Amino acid sequence: MRSALALARKGLGKTSPNPMVGAVLVRGEQLIGCGWHRRAGKPHAEVEAIADAGRRGNRTRGATLYVTLEPCCTQGRTPPCTDAIISADIKRVVVAATDPNPKHSGRGFGLLRRQGISVETGCLQEQAVELNAAFNHWIVSGLPLVTVKAAMTLDGKIATATGESKWITGSAARVEAMRLRLASDAILVGVNTIQADDPSLTCRGWRKADGDRVVKTLRRFVLDTKGRIPLDARILTDAYAVNTTVIIGKSISKARLIRLQKRTTVWLAPELNGRVNLRWVLRRMGREGITSLLVEGGGEVNASFIERGFAQRVAFFYAPKILGGSQSRTAVAGKGFASMAELAKLRDICVRVRGEDLFLTARIEK
Repeated sequence: MRSALALARKGLGKTSPNPMVGAVLVRGEQLIGCGWHRRAGKPHAEVEAIADAGRRGNRTRGATLYVTLEPCCTQGRTPPCTDAIISADIKRVVVAATDPNPKHSGRGFGLLRRQGISVETGCLQEQAVELNAAFNHWIVSGLPLVTVKAAMTLDGKIATATGESKWITGSAARVEAMRLRLASDAILVGVNTIQADDPSLTCRGWRKADGDRVVKTLRRFVLDTKGRIPLDARILTDAYAVNTTVIIGKSISKARLIRLQKRTTVWLAPELNGRVNLRWVLRRMGREGITSLLVEGGGEVNASFIERGFAQRVAFFYAPKILGGSQSRTAVAGKGFASMAELAKLRDICVRVRGEDLFLTARIEK
């Protein structure tokens, strides 16, 4: 199963809105086939493993299949994996995690058992569930899993009072930040970030085995209630501009709305207390198959997701530096919580070293 999980991870950033899944076929002590889900619409891991066994000249009859997620039993863009397992005459299936979709959960197990196939569940379940945390959250709630990412000094500052912020953290931390983007479907910032930094918001720096540089085409979102984004901003004019969406409030002037719509995709969102309604935004993202959202905003945008309970995780980079200053910009601003009893509490905290910097990831308690 550890081998199957390692195979599943090869699908990082490629399978959404499907989960990452790996599969290994074994007869006795011999591995006879393996596979993983490579991309949405492509064959699932179980089918890939069965095909791999065939290419190797190995018969699957009587084999054991180790798979990281319950085999699907419904027709989607690809046929049910349970049909492929039955046709391959596999006699034992060991599964890590159950399908989180309430409509399908456990149905694949029942179908296989009725065909006389032995099914065992729960092997390395925790690791398998965590692997697909975003998919699990989306399939149950209909909303993307939101991670708030920030790079800051040890005293929580992301920029000087004048807005200078490059570079707080080092190159190793920035590589890790690109990995966060690779694992996400979409990235979101506020219009102030666009005005201050004119970022590209792409996933840069990754290389394939042949050395070619990879630039993932993330969907890019800008919260911009009043439609203030410069029309020559990089994300509106670069080679990936088609992936950009500007989210504006309904109070915007008609003339400005028309100008923006000529340049990019625009979502006209309802407003709440003078700002774009984030719940509406997240629901629309979920309907469009976005399972994971990386928020890389300034302090106000970060706070809006955390204070309103829309963020599930944080990914904070801490540089061994102190900026100080009451006017310096903080990673999480907003109004703050009214009492210690209300504040956002973290759990499952993991702290790692990335070059000279610290990298903290955690879940936000609900």
